[in-house]
Amino acid sequence: MAERKIEWTRKHLLGLRELSREEIELILDTANSFAEVNKRSIKKTPVLRGKVVVNMFFEDSTRTRNSFTLASRRLGADVIEFTKKSSALSKGETLLDTARNLEAMGVDLVVIRHNAGGTPKLLSRSINACVVNAGDGFHEHPTQALLDVYTIREKFGSLDGLKIGIVGDIANSRVARSNVYAMTKLGAEVTLIGPPTLMPPVGDLPVKVSNNFDDVIESLDVVNMLRVQFERLSSNPFPSKREYTRLFGLTEQRMKRAKDNIAVIHPGPMNRGMEIESSVADGANSLILRQVTNGIAVRMAVLFLVSRAPE
Repeated sequence: MAERKIEWTRKHLLGLRELSREEIELILDTANSFAEVNKRSIKKTPVLRGKVVVNMFFEDSTRTRNSFTLASRRLGADVIEFTKKSSALSKGETLLDTARNLEAMGVDLVVIRHNAGGTPKLLSRSINACVVNAGDGFHEHPTQALLDVYTIREKFGSLDGLKIGIVGDIANSRVARSNVYAMTKLGAEVTLIGPPTLMPPVGDLPVKVSNNFDDVIESLDVVNMLRVQFERLSSNPFPSKREYTRLFGLTEQRMKRAKDNIAVIHPGPMNRGMEIESSVADGANSLILRQVTNGIAVRMAVLFLVSRAPE
């Protein structure tokens, strides 16, 4: 296990806004140790043996749910996969009553994704189990941001001084919000890039804003492409998909203007051919599948740390 700079004291991981740089680095360093476990022929460690983790996902998910499930099992925990459709929630039971009933069965950690921002925080105040936010509304997606910065640090050694562009549907992206907190705390210079109609007020966030991808791509070390979340759009924020691709898509033509070693990341799922061309998503600069691999080690680190926090 890597030497710790600080002691972890948080029983819940609800977001990255409140975390310090040292706490984020502790998670990344801990993930390094678990990445080694994931390279073994038998990918198991017993640090959560005897513990029970419940995955409560109220939104569809492939990567995040399966990543948490694998992470929990590789730590030796028992895992309950909870779905609203097959639960008493479909009969009118409240979320808190459901969570309390699960806790009464011996659940130690709750991983929750919900379309309402603040639900993980509400849950953390109502039950004794550890709560990990797997994405809430427009608020935060902390473990996605942690695996993003872990992957960038793996490539460059550090985020200090890196220029990172987060491109696309910023307004609807909880990933973008968590990434801004993580990347800037780790020393990167972040520019949000997208059409004005998909750019929220940035307030006091330490970021730059650009509505012209071509103005900044040559300066970027990392480009973090975002999915346009059509399911969250109530109006047409751009004239057409073709127009969006022309102005904000990561195309082969645009990549010719980027640095040779630029890193391309994307939280998935991707709108191939729109925000990113397949040849770029699958190309030499892409770290997208590396993000997926690293997500297991990062989530193992998060589950391990919160489970050991003081009561």
